[in-house]
Amino acid sequence: MAEASSSRAVFFALGANFSIFIAKSIAAAITGSGAMLAEAVHSLSDCGNQGLLLLGAAQAKRKATADAPLGFGKAVYFWSFLVALLLFAVGGMFSVYQGWQKLHHPEPIQHVGLAVGVLVFAILAEGAALRTCLKLINARRGHRSLWQWFRTTRQADLVVVFAEDVAALAGIALALAAIVLSAVTGNPIYDAIGTICVGALLIVVAVFIAIEIQAMLIGHSAAPWLIREMQAFLAERPEIKRVFSLITLQLGNDIMVSIKALMTEERDAQRMIADINRVEADLRVRFPQVRWSFFEPDIED
Repeated sequence: MAEASSSRAVFFALGANFSIFIAKSIAAAITGSGAMLAEAVHSLSDCGNQGLLLLGAAQAKRKATADAPLGFGKAVYFWSFLVALLLFAVGGMFSVYQGWQKLHHPEPIQHVGLAVGVLVFAILAEGAALRTCLKLINARRGHRSLWQWFRTTRQADLVVVFAEDVAALAGIALALAAIVLSAVTGNPIYDAIGTICVGALLIVVAVFIAIEIQAMLIGHSAAPWLIREMQAFLAERPEIKRVFSLITLQLGNDIMVSIKALMTEERDAQRMIADINRVEADLRVRFPQVRWSFFEPDIED
């Protein structure tokens, strides 16, 4: 269910960004605005990014093999990290370069009304995409703040879509301000400055996404709140006398769990094995994200 919801957010963002890219490209060609062109490239970059997220989600569904015994769930992290790099290079660096060129070769903006109309349309479309993404996030973050969710979630695709949507709205606002200032003052230098600001914004967002995804790519535990719930679940089990360690590893939408515990039944091996199997089965029912569990009975840590 969580995976399907995430894909829905990506598809919605892809549709919105493609329509915005077409509108911005036409407006950039007609008006000659560097800020508008930077925004068009930004939207095209976002379309490619969302395509990569969908590719990562598809690869993550592949079944485990002998070479990949824990499956391919972390593929979504690789593609999400690549998205951050592309956002930095294609979106950010191109926009900064375009703005730098406009600073040295300023050109007046034509058909300002068209440019403003397109950017207003882009704000509405991006706002709808962000609203859809926020609905999915709010359904999962519980009592956590949006910032806490962003820092603790393990859903890389939602992190990327959310950050891209926020960056897109901020970038459109910058482009709109730059075009309006250029039109009001008659000075195209504001358009060039706006273009550079859009690029700088994309670079900052790309670096921030990369930092968040990098930890997941290397190897991250399950979310802290989920680990606490697992610990509480194990502490309440009558089959377990004491839990020595609980180790989790997030693998895309799946989780691997390793448990080391002192069992209540210590003398009868068959009954102990039955107790362990019962705990593992109930653990998977309570936490459907757990795909692999390894249970080690012991008498000391």
